[in-house]
Amino acid sequence: MSQSASPSAFPLPLEHGFLQKLAGADLVRPDHLLGAHPVTQEGAAGVRFAVWAPQAQAIHVVGEFNGWQETHPLERLDYGYWGAFVPGAQAGQLYKFRIQGADGRTVDRIDPYARAFEAPPATASVIWTDEYEWQDTEWMEGRSARQNEPVSIYEVHVGSWRYGEDGQPLSYRELARQLADYVQDMGFTHVELMGAMAHPFYGSWGYQVTGYYAPAARQGTPEDFKFLVDYLHGRGIGVILDWVPGHFPTDDHALAHYDGAPLYEYADPRKGFHYDWNTHIFDYGRNEVVMFLIGSALKWLQDFHIDGLRVDAVASMLYLDFSRTEWVPNIHGGRENLEAVAFLKRLNEVVHHMAPGCMMVAEESTAFPGVTHPAPHGLGFDYKWAMGWMNDSLAYLEQDPLYRRYDHHKITFFNVYRSTEHFVLALSHDEVVHGKKPLVLKAPGDWEQQRAGLRAFYAYMWTTPGKKLLFMGQEFAHSQEWNHDVALPWEKSGWPDHAGMAELVRELNRLYAERPDWYVSDMQPAGQQWLNGDDAENSVYVYRRLDEGTGRSSVVVLNMTPVYRENYHLPVPQAGQYRYVLNTDEGRFGGWSHEVGDPQAWEEPLLGQPARLSLNLPPLSALVLELDHGEQD
Repeated sequence: MSQSASPSAFPLPLEHGFLQKLAGADLVRPDHLLGAHPVTQEGAAGVRFAVWAPQAQAIHVVGEFNGWQETHPLERLDYGYWGAFVPGAQAGQLYKFRIQGADGRTVDRIDPYARAFEAPPATASVIWTDEYEWQDTEWMEGRSARQNEPVSIYEVHVGSWRYGEDGQPLSYRELARQLADYVQDMGFTHVELMGAMAHPFYGSWGYQVTGYYAPAARQGTPEDFKFLVDYLHGRGIGVILDWVPGHFPTDDHALAHYDGAPLYEYADPRKGFHYDWNTHIFDYGRNEVVMFLIGSALKWLQDFHIDGLRVDAVASMLYLDFSRTEWVPNIHGGRENLEAVAFLKRLNEVVHHMAPGCMMVAEESTAFPGVTHPAPHGLGFDYKWAMGWMNDSLAYLEQDPLYRRYDHHKITFFNVYRSTEHFVLALSHDEVVHGKKPLVLKAPGDWEQQRAGLRAFYAYMWTTPGKKLLFMGQEFAHSQEWNHDVALPWEKSGWPDHAGMAELVRELNRLYAERPDWYVSDMQPAGQQWLNGDDAENSVYVYRRLDEGTGRSSVVVLNMTPVYRENYHLPVPQAGQYRYVLNTDEGRFGGWSHEVGDPQAWEEPLLGQPARLSLNLPPLSALVLELDHGEQD
C-alpha cells in the first residue's frame, strides 16, 4: 500500500521497512504507524486504518463513515499487518474493526491504538487528531531538575474524588481547577490518577484497561484530559498515572483473542491467565506486544505530558508462579518470567531516554533484587512502593497499644533495608477497601485516640526516609471505606475533628518541602539514625534525620501508647537549646495540648550520645525538634 508521505512524515507510511521495524521490536512509537490517522492520499482526504492481526482471515473497518457496512476491507500486508484508506472518513467518527478470526467467528473489535473512545457502556473507537496547544513549556523543561526534590503524592480516583452540583463526577476541566486548588493548598507535590485510561468496567477502578492509548471518556475528551494535566503543571503539580502492563480484561470487543486466537496474551493459560482477576497476561515474548506496551508508555509521557507511571502489579509479571498452583518454569527451570524481566528493563531504558525526567514507579511486593537499580543489572525503575514497610507499619498501627511492645521491630526494621532500593512509602486505595477499614479506624481506642494515633503515624511516615503517597480522603480522616460509586464526604472535611487532621498533613507537607534533612539523604545510611530504637517497654522511638550536605538535622520522638510520659529522657547528639518543629498533640491538629516541657539539652551521655533531653511525651504523639539559634551541627 502506497501513501503520499515521506519516511519522516507523520503518520509513518505502511511500507515494508517500517512494518519490519515494528515486527523486529525496533519501533518504540508503533502508534505512529498503526491505528486511525487522518491523511490525504492521492488528493483525497480521509483516514488510513492499520491493525496487527496475523491470524485473521479477513478484516473490514466499519463505522459512521460507511453505515457500519462491510464496504471497506483491509488489505493484508507484511508481517501480519493490515491496512486500508477510507476516503471521506474524518475525525470524530466512530469505528471498529470487524475481524473474521482464526476461529471462524466474526467480531467487531476496538482499535488497540485508538486515541479516543466513546463513553461506556458504548465501546466504539473514535477517529481523533491531536490539536491541543500546551502551555506548560517551562514545566516540561524543568522535569529532570525536579527528580531530587521532595515527592509527596496525592492518589486520586478521578471519578469519585468530588461530584459537581449535578451529582455527577467532575469533568476533566472541572476537576483541573478544583483539584489544583486543593492539592496546592494541602502541599502535595504530585497527584497520581486512578481510572484515567480507557476502561469499560468502572468497578475495576481503571485496572482493567482496554484503551492503552486513550484517556477514559466518561469525563471528557483527550483534549479535556490534556487540559487537566496542563492546568496542574501550571500550578506546579506533577501528574503520575496508574499504568497496567501486566494484564488486560477478557472483554470480547477488546484485546482478548483479538484475531480469533491468542495474540496479545500467552497461549498457554498456565502462563497467560490470571484466575484471581479473570484477566489475560500479556505475551512479553512477542515483539509486537512489547512495542504496543512501550508505545503506550511513551504516548502518555510524551503526548500527554505525564510526569511518571506507577506500574501496576509488577510482581505478577515477574513470577510465573504468581498466585497459581500450575505454572510453567522458564528455560532454566526457575520461576522468573525472563521475558517480562527483559521487557521491564527495555521499557525503563526507553522511557528514560525518550522522556527524560519522568519517574517510573513499580508496585512490587517481593524481594526481587535491583528493582530500582539501573539496567542491565537491575530493572531500571526510579522508585518502588515500600510494600514491606506498609505491611509492617499498618500491622503496628492496628495493634492494641498494650501489646505494641511485642511488635516494636515493625517500626525499626525498615531502616535495615531502606537503602537497598529507592522507596515510596505508599498508603494507597488498596489499604482502605474490601473490609480493611479507613486508616483512622485501623487505630485502636476511642475516636480521640484513633485520631491521635493516626496523627502520630502520619508524622512517623513523613519523617521516615522515602517518598510519600496518601490516598484521597485519608488526609482528613475519612471514616468510611472508599467506595468508587460515591464522592468523598467533603462536608466532613470542615468539621473540627477532620479539619485538624488535614491541618497536620498540610503542615507535614510544608515541613517536608522545606527541610532537606527529611528528603535529601533517603538512600544514605546517615539519613536516619536511631538514637533509641529499643524502648519496646514504653513503645517510644527516637531517631534523627540528617542531611550531611547542609548539616540540617532533626530529632523525632514517637510515643505510640495512650500514656502521658513525664520527664522522659532521650539521647541527642548535641547539648543546647532545642525548639519544637512539630507537635502532633497541638490543639490546631485536634490534639490535647499537653505540656511538653522546655527542650533544653545538657551534656550527659545517654545511649551512646553525648547529651540528653528531658521531655513530657503526650499520649499517642510525635514530637520533632531541632537545635535553636542556628546551632545545628
